[in-house]
Amino acid sequence: MSHASPTTPLLEVASLQMRFQGIMALKDVSFALERGAITSLIGPNGAGKTTLFNCVTGMYTPTSGTVRFDGQDITAQAAYKVSLHGIARTFQNLALFAGLTVLENLLVGAYQRGRSGLLQGAFRTPQARAEQRSAVAAAYEVLDFLGMADTAHLKPSELSYGRQKEVEFARALMQKARLVLLDEPMAGMSTTEKAAMTALIQRVRQEFGVTFLLVEHDIPTIMEISDKIVVLDFGSKIAEGTAHEVRNNEAVIAAYLGTDNGTH
Repeated sequence: MSHASPTTPLLEVASLQMRFQGIMALKDVSFALERGAITSLIGPNGAGKTTLFNCVTGMYTPTSGTVRFDGQDITAQAAYKVSLHGIARTFQNLALFAGLTVLENLLVGAYQRGRSGLLQGAFRTPQARAEQRSAVAAAYEVLDFLGMADTAHLKPSELSYGRQKEVEFARALMQKARLVLLDEPMAGMSTTEKAAMTALIQRVRQEFGVTFLLVEHDIPTIMEISDKIVVLDFGSKIAEGTAHEVRNNEAVIAAYLGTDNGTH
């Protein structure tokens, strides 16, 4: 499948609706992600942000509307197929394997992209062995990039919370993703850890051209990092624009930011 024109948005969400037993979780939501941009999705709890993530990543099939990635309709595809297109996500709650080392957690990300399959892996075919060597080398490259090579053989529980979040981010990078969806990457982090994660997102975008979609409640961070912000409220898009445009949008202030311009 040939990729779409470089001028085509990498991700296009069009007229997305999601109904759960009569409740409209998403109502006619449309927006696009430009290639290499950092776009943030904000809004009060229950606004539909995680539902939208789940529709994009194939965990939910929307009631109506379309999701296109690189010009291709991926609306009804299963989550594993969506990931093969080059879409990865992290979760609001850490989803690391506690019993595995940091390196092994990263290899889980690599195997989601692998071709040899579990059966061949069990029989140790030459292809499976070559893939494993390649995956281990790639994992060390990612850890070096993050300045975390010394953590490779530690368990996640031996790392700080901020570092564990970075391991999850690294696992998404191991999937060779072109689009990474980050679900509250700053949640529970100290100011120092937030600054480190912000810098990391910007470095990955700059050096690898990765496109990002973030759900995040830390408004000052969002205002600093985002090329574009999409605001949801009760499942509807109420605003879209730059940080300056969103910060001064009366509907957004009323629904979410409050009169203090987003310090709550």
